[in-house]
Amino acid sequence: MAKKILKRLFLSLFVLLGVTIVAFVMVRLGGGNPASLMAGALATEEEIADMEVRMGLDKPLIVQYFKYLSGVLHGDLGYSWNYQMNVTDLLAVRIPQTLKLCFFGFGWACIFSIILGIIAGIHQGQPIDFVALFIAIAGQSMSIVWISFMLILVFGVTLKVLPTQGIGGIRYMLMPGLCIGFGYAANQTRLMRSGMVDVLREDYVTATRARGVSKNKTYFKYALKNAILPIITNIGSQFGRILVGSTVVENIFNWPGMGQLIVQAINMRDYQLVQSILLVSACMIVFCNLLADIAYTIIDPRITFN
Repeated sequence: MAKKILKRLFLSLFVLLGVTIVAFVMVRLGGGNPASLMAGALATEEEIADMEVRMGLDKPLIVQYFKYLSGVLHGDLGYSWNYQMNVTDLLAVRIPQTLKLCFFGFGWACIFSIILGIIAGIHQGQPIDFVALFIAIAGQSMSIVWISFMLILVFGVTLKVLPTQGIGGIRYMLMPGLCIGFGYAANQTRLMRSGMVDVLREDYVTATRARGVSKNKTYFKYALKNAILPIITNIGSQFGRILVGSTVVENIFNWPGMGQLIVQAINMRDYQLVQSILLVSACMIVFCNLLADIAYTIIDPRITFN
């Protein structure tokens, strides 16, 4: 398996290379002149040209790209002129905040959706099954922006029991964490419920029950092992969705993470900061997909790692 993992990592380098190219091109297609923004509204043409030289924007695009790529290969993600500091140092502060929020939302969503999906699958057609289906449909239908504002209105404005802005302890994480994980929990609940329903119809489950094995042992030792496989596959692909959700949520709740940072960087045309955030996000998604594939083969040895 080690050789196959190394092969996947090698192929992932080409994906990340493609991300750097797309990010480099897209931020420059957005228009605007970062040198003009940094020089100020009253700057002369000479001052703007001088700023372009200092920022390295006077060089051809191909030279700018390879200079950035060379820096990345040496562990240098560039310099943010907007924040007047190295991008690496800036992200070292923001990434932990985004991961903390994402893991909180991801954690509660996984636990809630797996438990509810198992119960709904076992009790198909009963009231708990309809509750699970309602949550799954509602969660996938509602906008994360609408959910955020409703939580702020109810718990922040009306009841005044939770803070609506800033960073702090668990109380500050509750509303943004719920917003990030709600759509994911709805999707996972639907998958878990469908997986349990399909597996419980299999012949081997019927045969297991016929041999006198208890219901709980049949459900949780035999059925769950196969029903949870789609959930594991979905974890890797859904991590990107959680990152995108964090961008919206961080700006609504003023949470100082990568999501808030990239919006500010785009507004200020901070090219290297935007490129680096997209590259780091791509690395996270690639890593999560790799972990999901490894977990898949561990749970079900019949599946080969390809």
